[in-house]
Amino acid sequence: MIYITQLIYIVPGQEDVFDQFESIAIPIITKYNGRLLFRVRPADNAYIESHSDKPYEIHLVEFNSQQDFENFKLDEERKKFLHLKEQSISASVLFQGIKL
Repeated sequence: MIYITQLIYIVPGQEDVFDQFESIAIPIITKYNGRLLFRVRPADNAYIESHSDKPYEIHLVEFNSQQDFENFKLDEERKKFLHLKEQSISASVLFQGIKL
Protein backbone atom coordinates (compact mmCIF):
# COMPACT_ATOMS: atom_id res chain seq x y z
CA MET A 1 0.00 0.00 0.00
CA ILE A 2 1.29 3.46 -0.87
CA TYR A 3 -0.04 6.79 0.36
CA ILE A 4 -0.09 10.04 -1.57
CA THR A 5 -0.57 13.37 0.18
CA GLN A 6 -1.04 16.35 -2.08
CA LEU A 7 -1.11 20.03 -1.17
CA ILE A 8 -3.01 21.92 -3.85
CA TYR A 9 -2.72 25.65 -4.52
CA ILE A 10 -5.42 27.22 -6.71
CA VAL A 11 -5.23 30.10 -9.17
CA PRO A 12 -7.50 32.78 -7.66
CA GLY A 13 -10.93 32.70 -9.30
CA GLN A 14 -10.46 29.19 -10.76
CA GLU A 15 -12.13 27.22 -7.97
CA ASP A 16 -15.05 26.11 -10.16
CA VAL A 17 -12.68 24.88 -12.89
CA PHE A 18 -10.73 22.94 -10.25
CA ASP A 19 -13.97 21.37 -9.00
CA GLN A 20 -14.80 20.32 -12.58
CA PHE A 21 -11.47 18.54 -12.87
CA GLU A 22 -11.86 16.86 -9.48
CA SER A 23 -15.35 15.62 -10.38
CA ILE A 24 -13.70 13.68 -13.22
CA ALA A 25 -10.38 12.66 -11.65
CA ILE A 26 -11.53 11.50 -8.21
CA PRO A 27 -13.89 8.73 -9.42
CA ILE A 28 -11.08 7.38 -11.65
CA ILE A 29 -8.95 6.67 -8.56
CA THR A 30 -11.03 3.58 -7.71
CA LYS A 31 -10.47 2.19 -11.21
CA TYR A 32 -6.80 1.75 -10.22
CA ASN A 33 -7.18 0.19 -6.75
CA GLY A 34 -7.08 3.56 -5.07
CA ARG A 35 -9.16 5.24 -2.40
CA LEU A 36 -9.55 8.90 -1.57
CA LEU A 37 -9.20 8.89 2.21
CA PHE A 38 -9.44 12.65 2.79
CA ARG A 39 -10.19 15.75 0.75
CA VAL A 40 -9.86 18.72 3.08
CA ARG A 41 -10.21 22.47 2.61
CA PRO A 42 -8.63 23.78 5.78
CA ALA A 43 -9.97 27.06 7.17
CA ASP A 44 -7.48 29.73 8.19
CA ASN A 45 -8.25 29.09 11.85
CA ALA A 46 -7.31 25.40 11.44
CA TYR A 47 -3.59 26.25 11.33
CA ILE A 48 -1.70 26.29 14.61
CA GLU A 49 1.54 27.32 12.95
CA SER A 50 2.51 27.87 9.32
CA HIS A 51 5.74 28.82 7.56
CA SER A 52 4.57 28.50 3.98
CA ASP A 53 1.59 29.33 1.80
CA LYS A 54 -1.61 27.65 2.91
CA PRO A 55 -3.02 25.16 0.39
CA TYR A 56 -6.56 25.39 -0.94
CA GLU A 57 -7.02 21.63 -0.49
CA ILE A 58 -5.18 18.67 0.98
CA HIS A 59 -5.77 15.18 -0.41
CA LEU A 60 -4.76 11.85 1.10
CA VAL A 61 -5.08 8.90 -1.29
CA GLU A 62 -4.00 5.28 -0.98
CA PHE A 63 -3.17 2.88 -3.81
CA ASN A 64 -2.50 -0.83 -3.51
CA SER A 65 0.80 -0.45 -5.38
CA GLN A 66 3.12 1.99 -7.09
CA GLN A 67 2.02 0.55 -10.43
CA ASP A 68 -1.63 1.33 -9.63
CA PHE A 69 -0.65 4.95 -8.98
CA GLU A 70 1.34 5.12 -12.22
CA ASN A 71 -1.61 3.66 -14.15
CA PHE A 72 -3.93 6.25 -12.61
CA LYS A 73 -1.65 9.06 -13.80
CA LEU A 74 -1.69 7.61 -17.33
CA ASP A 75 -5.47 7.12 -17.51
CA GLU A 76 -6.71 8.30 -20.93
CA GLU A 77 -10.01 9.72 -19.65
CA ARG A 78 -8.20 11.74 -16.97
CA LYS A 79 -5.67 13.01 -19.51
CA LYS A 80 -8.49 14.47 -21.63
CA PHE A 81 -9.25 16.91 -18.80
CA LEU A 82 -5.75 17.86 -17.68
CA HIS A 83 -6.28 21.27 -19.27
CA LEU A 84 -8.74 22.00 -16.41
CA LYS A 85 -6.08 21.06 -13.88
CA GLU A 86 -3.47 23.20 -15.61
CA GLN A 87 -5.87 26.16 -15.78
CA SER A 88 -6.90 26.00 -12.13
CA ILE A 89 -3.87 24.84 -10.14
CA SER A 90 -0.99 27.24 -9.63
CA ALA A 91 1.14 24.66 -7.79
CA SER A 92 0.94 21.34 -6.01
CA VAL A 93 3.24 19.45 -3.69
CA LEU A 94 3.05 15.66 -3.61
CA PHE A 95 4.38 13.50 -0.78
CA GLN A 96 4.53 9.74 -1.20
CA GLY A 97 4.90 7.31 1.68
CA ILE A 98 4.03 4.02 3.25
CA LYS A 99 2.23 3.12 6.45
CA LEU A 100 4.62 2.42 9.30
